[in-house]
Amino acid sequence: MAPHMTFPEPIYFEPLLMEKVWGGSRLQTLFGKHLLPGTRIGESWEVVDREEAQSVVHSGNLKGTTLHELWTQQRVPVFGEAYAAHPSPRFPLLFKLLDAQERLSIQVHPPAEIAGELGGEPKTEMWYIVDTQLDEALWVGLKEGVTREEFEGRLHRGTVEEAVQRIPVKAGDAIFIYSGRVHAIGAGNVIVEVQQNSDTTYRVFDWNRAGLDGKPRELHIDESLKSIDFADTNPKLAVPNGEELTSCEYFTVEKWTLDSPRPAFTDGKFAIFTVLTGAVSNMGTVFQPGDFFLVPATVSDATLWPTQSDTTLLRTTIPA
Repeated sequence: MAPHMTFPEPIYFEPLLMEKVWGGSRLQTLFGKHLLPGTRIGESWEVVDREEAQSVVHSGNLKGTTLHELWTQQRVPVFGEAYAAHPSPRFPLLFKLLDAQERLSIQVHPPAEIAGELGGEPKTEMWYIVDTQLDEALWVGLKEGVTREEFEGRLHRGTVEEAVQRIPVKAGDAIFIYSGRVHAIGAGNVIVEVQQNSDTTYRVFDWNRAGLDGKPRELHIDESLKSIDFADTNPKLAVPNGEELTSCEYFTVEKWTLDSPRPAFTDGKFAIFTVLTGAVSNMGTVFQPGDFFLVPATVSDATLWPTQSDTTLLRTTIPA
């Protein structure tokens, strides 16, 4: 497709459902995702360009096209001229829905400066809390005064959670998790995750839980201790700056309350939207809660139309 051509519609991808020992069924009850009976789905990968996991366009003229093909073969018309020279060989972000029926492990992602040494990828991410039950909390960062030595001692005693800061949350809260920040999701939280395109996670403590195969899940103690930022104490929830929830070198995430028609963008750069509540229409396609859609940089009409009065969205862009 030549760069001067325009796209006739927004782009919606087929979700990839991932079974997890801590997962549940709320992605179906909340968002209508089609889960097989008896499966514990912890993650729905909504937008992803990885060798082992690939988003495929769900419908329309591009049906069957992969995200990788869009990024490598149609980058300018889909994403915008600003990204023509972007250095990433794959689309640099990954979007997920998480259903934590049980607590996730206490874990960390490696910082960029040591990820290569450990054979992993750095991963900075943002969580938006869609719904809460049970724990209604996250574990993020360390408590004031916790040293590496104390943390290692608690590892041996099985009391790591007492060293990690517990942060109560409610629907609508958000938090920024940079590479090196120790973290875990409490039971009952349903979350939108926007992250770097990475799948490296080092588990430091898993609540003495067995995996789906009945055996204890692998821990990554040495890698975790090399990755954790032990100066990261008492982190806070994100404080919105107007519509902006968080912004870093990898992504900017805004929360829009859509009570009238509004352009998806005004700068000729794509945007990816996540419907939180209500419903929104673009070019005749209506999107419901839990839907993710990409509005191409050259879509013929980028106007978003709320079709319900309580429509809220996340809007994610890549700085360029």
